[in-house]
Amino acid sequence: MSTADNNRVRIFDTTLRDGEQSPGATMTSAEKLEVARGLARMGVDIIEAGFPAASPDDLEAVRKIADEVGNSADGSTPPVICGLARCSKNDIDKAWEAVKSAARPRIHTFLATSDIHMEYKLKMTREQVVEKVRDMVSYAHSLCDDVEFSPEDAGRSDPQFLYKVLGVAIQSGATTLNIPDTVGYTMPAEFGALISGIIQNTPGVEKAVISVHCHNDLGLATANTIAGLQAGARQAEVTINGIGERAGNTALEEVVMVLQTREPIFKLTTGIDTTQIVKMSKLISNYTGITVQPNKAIVGANAFAHEAGIHQDGMLKNQQTYEIMRPESVGASLSKLVLGKHSGKHALKTRLESLGYELGDDELVKMFERFKMLADKKKMITDADLEALVSDELYQPRELYSLDGLQVACGTMGMPTATVRLRDPEGELHVQACVGTGPVDAAFKAINAVIQFQNSLQEFVVHAVTEGIDALGEVTVRLQGEGETANVGLQPDQNQPRTFGGYGADTDIVVASAKAYLSALNKMLVASGHYGPPEKASTEAIVY
Repeated sequence: MSTADNNRVRIFDTTLRDGEQSPGATMTSAEKLEVARGLARMGVDIIEAGFPAASPDDLEAVRKIADEVGNSADGSTPPVICGLARCSKNDIDKAWEAVKSAARPRIHTFLATSDIHMEYKLKMTREQVVEKVRDMVSYAHSLCDDVEFSPEDAGRSDPQFLYKVLGVAIQSGATTLNIPDTVGYTMPAEFGALISGIIQNTPGVEKAVISVHCHNDLGLATANTIAGLQAGARQAEVTINGIGERAGNTALEEVVMVLQTREPIFKLTTGIDTTQIVKMSKLISNYTGITVQPNKAIVGANAFAHEAGIHQDGMLKNQQTYEIMRPESVGASLSKLVLGKHSGKHALKTRLESLGYELGDDELVKMFERFKMLADKKKMITDADLEALVSDELYQPRELYSLDGLQVACGTMGMPTATVRLRDPEGELHVQACVGTGPVDAAFKAINAVIQFQNSLQEFVVHAVTEGIDALGEVTVRLQGEGETANVGLQPDQNQPRTFGGYGADTDIVVASAKAYLSALNKMLVASGHYGPPEKASTEAIVY
């Protein structure tokens, strides 16, 4: 397909591959499947589901996504399911094994083309790189009709050599050419010129879609991506919330909303249902334990907040004075009173469906119980409250230990003490009391005394879902194994401790904290293999 005669930008989401390589962002297979379902509902064109050669668990996770999300039961067109592979037959075979059950599979292979990478990392000459690309892209094409090739570190590669490599890739069967700014080094004008040069000088380029994959080391990922699209690229590789290696990747929400908000300038469209953006942002944040900064574009808590008097005055007169997009266009609800303690199950179900949540009968029963408990504590239940309840109820890891009760004593007098009652995987109850520097610390120590799984708390973040003293509190934590548990879920050749994120919500912030801590601990226990097959991390990070 020509890169010049169409105005449709394909959205290639790599949250499950490049995004998951953020320190601490590792997700379980079940979480990856849930994210893939959400991406498909959102309208993502291509889902890079993982790096199948990294580990058996990664291969199995990609295969599950290919089986379920990569096929449609209602006759609609499913997204392309893509697996990443280095330029080696083993990697390509594993990628094909993982994605071949999808209705629209893709193999994505890559090899570095910058002089610094070829000399110091690959230890290959330019001629050897060209032949490697020819052989491996041809091999991938013999298995799969849809092949994407990426010249790693293209932003620092010699353009003339790049044209040659890309021409060989097309000749060998590549249908998409992805141009990565691997280390976030290029400037927008520079990157746009690189894409223009590729389109003008690469033999056979009219047979392929040009893609862009930018990193945010200098804060220019979105600007570079937009510059690439302006120059003729028609695929953008992105992640939810911009998560990824180092400073992260281009954020899906930023690219999509730039193109939608400034459509008269760019005249480019996507197939994304933008009302799903905030929901997906929260899902990724909850699963990874990586919170979104309040001033983050599009999805930050302050993205549609106005405090300055002159701004508030303008908003009251005309919202367009200070809002270039409406909150509801990205799924951010600002409604106030939605439901109360006298509302029934049908009203709750209807409201949740309007927010984009389709619950099964059993899930609805559980949600209704949680809703009634919350309604007894606060008079006004907002959409934000409901979304926090859904996240706390549905998007939790496999529950091994659950919180059955919590009581704390604290204040200016005496020693902060917490007593917890936990239910273990066999259904037995365990009660433990501990003293700490505060109620949260005491609760965590009591939980540790029961579970006895060595870890260190890396991050603890708490914020209110809505305004008011009766607001729900959301807590995210990130734990890292230490001592004998430092390498939980890692392959034998890995030495970097793995980090696990957890999320909890409750009107009592100590309870929310205990839930979040247990959520992260349950992930660690699942990964350890002590309670069934372990869910391993990738054997290595793949960066391009």
